[in-house]
Amino acid sequence: MIKALRYLDKYFWKYRTLMLLGLLFIVLTNIFAVLSPFLINNGVNVLRESKANFIDPMNQQLADNPEFDKDSLFEGVTIHIPGVVEKLSNWTGLSINEVSGIESYSDFLAAMVQVALILAVLYVIVYLIKGVFLFLTRQTIIVVSRYVEYDLKNEIYNHYQQLDTAFYKRNRTGDLMNRISEDVSNVRMYMGPAVMYTLNLIVLVILVISAMVFIDIELTLWALTPLPLMSVGIYIVSRRINKKSEIKQKQQSKLSSMVQESISGIRVLKAYNRERAQRDSFKEQSDLYKFKTLSLIKTEAMFMPIIVLLVGLSTILTIYIGGRKVISGEMEIEQIFQFIFYVNMLTWPFASVGWVTSLVQRAEASQARVNEFLKTEPVITNPSNRPLTVKGDIEFREVSFRYPDSGILALDKVSFRIRPGETLAVIGKTGSGKSTIADLICRLYDATEGEVVIDGKPINEVNLSDLRTAIGYVPQDVFLFSDTISNNIAFGVDDAGVELIERAAADANIHDDITHFDKGYETLLGERGINISGGQKQRISIARALAKNPDILIFDDCLSAVDTETEEHILGALKRIMKNKSSLVISHRISSIKHADRIIVLDNGRVVEQGVHDELIQKDGVYADMYRRQLLEEQNAPLDEKD
Repeated sequence: MIKALRYLDKYFWKYRTLMLLGLLFIVLTNIFAVLSPFLINNGVNVLRESKANFIDPMNQQLADNPEFDKDSLFEGVTIHIPGVVEKLSNWTGLSINEVSGIESYSDFLAAMVQVALILAVLYVIVYLIKGVFLFLTRQTIIVVSRYVEYDLKNEIYNHYQQLDTAFYKRNRTGDLMNRISEDVSNVRMYMGPAVMYTLNLIVLVILVISAMVFIDIELTLWALTPLPLMSVGIYIVSRRINKKSEIKQKQQSKLSSMVQESISGIRVLKAYNRERAQRDSFKEQSDLYKFKTLSLIKTEAMFMPIIVLLVGLSTILTIYIGGRKVISGEMEIEQIFQFIFYVNMLTWPFASVGWVTSLVQRAEASQARVNEFLKTEPVITNPSNRPLTVKGDIEFREVSFRYPDSGILALDKVSFRIRPGETLAVIGKTGSGKSTIADLICRLYDATEGEVVIDGKPINEVNLSDLRTAIGYVPQDVFLFSDTISNNIAFGVDDAGVELIERAAADANIHDDITHFDKGYETLLGERGINISGGQKQRISIARALAKNPDILIFDDCLSAVDTETEEHILGALKRIMKNKSSLVISHRISSIKHADRIIVLDNGRVVEQGVHDELIQKDGVYADMYRRQLLEEQNAPLDEKD
């Protein structure tokens, strides 16, 4: 059961000082907890002896002789408080174990009140000290659990950053989010409350049972008889909790993924008027989650009745067996009171066993899910930390690529070269493999066959961090963060100044748009830039790439959402910027690529044509056919608008 949780051993070791202090405070807390029933014992003992030695003889004398002077019976009497109070008196040097100077019956009654006050004050002091150590316990062990939660979340997040693109295509976003939030919270509850209450139970049981054995071994055995039955019941129920907790967690991940997708795709949902259908689907999954959660709760609900029943049985046995011993003179009545206190003192710790076991079961299931991801090794790794200066010489040598999960062949023996300062354009139909070329240059994937070469070295041998730093990439699927426009543009640059940000925005033809916003560059974008247009998102994404001043520029169909006039303005600026940079321009619009140094045409992952714009037109092949179709569409566009 605990196998998955062994991963957390390193955190126990990391925070071992705080954990050991927590254990020390638990021991001290329970020492004072066990001490308090002894004070009750002392009080009952003093009352019983005072009654037997003074009150009963006085009543007998008064019964025999109504004229008897009862004050004479109390002259020179000293009331002693033996046991724990006597030891405390010896340790502290304070005379709190006796009351003397009694000369009359009224003095005796006042002395009894004084004894009661002494015991009450000591009882309060003991519980105050216990409370202080309990506070310190929580300030160590519970604080450790928060530290572990912080460390584990950072570890998971950092690991997520290292995993390759294929991993994110295989796993749903909601599931990944659930593991770093809900699952880590379950682990925290194990590292904090579960550990604390377990240690508390162990220490308290040792101390209480030792105290009970010190009083009477036989009665201790009778009082503890129901505990093995409790252990068996807990074991059986715990196994069911473990299975149901894992099922519930999986359903929760599915539900989180569904919510995340619905929010991200809200425009599509509304455009297709599918809100009701999606709501019904969510309700169905939510009902299933409710059913699985209630099933888990019903199983957990069996713990408390089992524990309370068996602890109650212990109390009954204590009173019955102890009562018989008192009648036979083997025990004193105050020891029965003390025993009942100890049995009830064990009620919450043993009652917490069910809750703690549930926490451990949940944490085990959650940590197993977390471990599954943490043990996932990234396929794409940095092979070298040697600094890399990128010149921009990119070559594909008979490169083929097949997507690992779908098995689709995206590229088939593709060869080309981009020399430093050159611009290569790639055009082709949807699904022809254009974006895959960009992914391979950024090394988001590795080629299945062939070789991608950067400055004469295989790409899987160069410093990956430096390579990606040298690339300015504008993906087809634009992603903007929920941050200010300025921070989105400066995303790839450390300490970017205002001048750099505004120059990049101007080159991307977005500066004027931004200045018309109420807050300008400090305008806060919604999720994925939902509060601006598609064309504005594309241009901000272009500005983000230009702000890096990279050695390699990759534009993956990044002008699809802008009009022809804006496109020409951006291309004019890009032509100047790309003059001394290696550039890859991917597009389905010939107007975006016709000025490139070289153009390759892809079809079903293969290069079917290549050359400059005029050469490809003269060949009258695939490229020329695409060109004529696009010219016809542009010529018909005004007629469509008139219609």
